[in-house]
Amino acid sequence: MRLKPVPEPPDSLDDLCAFQRAVPLVPGSTDDCCARLRERRGLPDRQTANDWLAFLRALGLARETPRGFVRADAEPTPERVREGLREGVLLVPEALAALREASPANPLTPDDLFAATRESVPRHDRARDPNWEATWRERADRLLRWLALADLAEAVEAGGDGILGASSPGYVAGDAA
Repeated sequence: MRLKPVPEPPDSLDDLCAFQRAVPLVPGSTDDCCARLRERRGLPDRQTANDWLAFLRALGLARETPRGFVRADAEPTPERVREGLREGVLLVPEALAALREASPANPLTPDDLFAATRESVPRHDRARDPNWEATWRERADRLLRWLALADLAEAVEAGGDGILGASSPGYVAGDAA
């Protein structure tokens, strides 16, 4: 099963360790785990904490047990994060396929990714959120930044010279893709 939540990526994969450490070693309820994530990581609300909990589960860094959520006995290595993204996060295979088609002269932008995956947005998300298009465009942006963080994508300037500038970056397949 692939999960939808894609939180704002940290500055580095090392920072991901702090999010994983905020998940308890002793199983706790979703509410307890969300409260702990909010407190230890300064998250603004329960929904953001819940998204992080689901995302950590998708990456194999947290597990759900019959007694609640618990920190997984796994390090957030680049390989594990890449595998978790590929196997556990909704629309990553489609994003990776689009990145392989992109080039520095014609990079994949968040808007391009949204357009390519628009029909795959779950119907209940469209019905529940009157601003679902903006929500899923933002998700596409965060997803591309996660892929770049894990070296599955590389940010390039939309002009194609490969140097990041003031304009919004596009992305091409990264070294680990």
